Amino acid sequence: MMNNLFSIFDPSTNLLNLPINWTSTFIGLMFIPYSFWLIPNRHFKLWNFISYKLHNEFKTLLGPKSFNGSTFIFISLFFFILFNNFLGLFPYIFTSTSHLNMSLSLSLTLWLSFMIFGWFNNAQHMFIHMIPQGTPNILMPFMVLIETISNIIRPMTLAVRLTANMIAGHLLLTLLSSTDNNMVSYLLIMLIIAQILLLILESAVSIIQSYVITILSTLYSSEVN
Repeated sequence: MMNNLFSIFDPSTNLLNLPINWTSTFIGLMFIPYSFWLIPNRHFKLWNFISYKLHNEFKTLLGPKSFNGSTFIFISLFFFILFNNFLGLFPYIFTSTSHLNMSLSLSLTLWLSFMIFGWFNNAQHMFIHMIPQGTPNILMPFMVLIETISNIIRPMTLAVRLTANMIAGHLLLTLLSSTDNNMVSYLLIMLIIAQILLLILESAVSIIQSYVITILSTLYSSEVN
């Protein structure tokens, strides 16, 4: 029996004093069969189709000045977050993306990389980006302050967006599943139908959130070129 609602997000489960919950991050590798790299099967074609579509979209967002192969970073990020989001929908599998430890590590690493590259290579462009075109002279100091704050909080907003969306749906499913089992049969049927619909919604949220995080990361990267 759970001590509280948030115990499903508790990463302290261990076996022989070894934390095993975080190993769920690597379970996504099991979705790739050994024949994936050798035989062009349906799995391989589907993977290539999705990767090709993402590559074209990210290439457009990054612009013509982007480095060749830079889209593969964001494609890998998309699949990594997608696998972890989906794995959290299975029973007794820890949702690593529901923790700020995971999401903030990803977003902060990307953001720092973009900032270091931008300020060392395109410092003038970074200064210009702080003042929107057509800003009156009297408002320029305030705009610089606002743009600086909005830039600094970007990794936190990315991390909180992913974490909050993953936690919200899981908590709702947990609340519904912990209701009294002695309820009337027709209410129980309605409860099961509601949980199935919520599970479908959570599957869609898993895809949408991984796509949103990747798109925002791509847009932040395009600003430093």
